[in-house]
This record gives sequence, C-alpha cells and structure tokens, in this order.
Amino acid sequence: MGSQETAHTGCTYEIRFRGYLDERHARWFEGLSMTRLPQGETLLQGYLPDQPALYGVLNRIRDLSLQLIEIKEVSSAG
Repeated sequence: MGSQETAHTGCTYEIRFRGYLDERHARWFEGLSMTRLPQGETLLQGYLPDQPALYGVLNRIRDLSLQLIEIKEVSSAG
C-alpha cells in the first residue's frame, strides 16, 4: 500500500509560555506577534505554514528552557 499525503496549508496558532524574552531572543520568533501577559507569561500568535514550522517554534522555546503552557490552533487554512 502506498502512503497518501494530505495537503495541509497551515494554521494560525496561539502559543503560551512562562517568562519574557529579551529583544535578541524575541527575534527568533520573527513573523509572530508577541504579547507579554501580566502573570509573567508570553503569548505568541501567528500563522505557521506547516507542521515543521510549528515544531521549529517549539524547538526554540525548548532551547531557551522556557516552560510551555499551551498550544492552541486558532484557525485552519484548509
């Protein structure tokens, strides 16, 4: 049996983590809007074209030793 690929054109996500980023590290997330929440958390929002792009953002959060709180798909383009 052959594998079938489904066309997935990307999604808009909200990704929340504990802590704030300095300007240098904030540039790692260029293309996503960043909101500092009053409870010591940061909210990233934006469109990611595919799963590898999402994993890239999550890897950056991991590399910065930030505590991931929530990932939410807000809308799907497909």
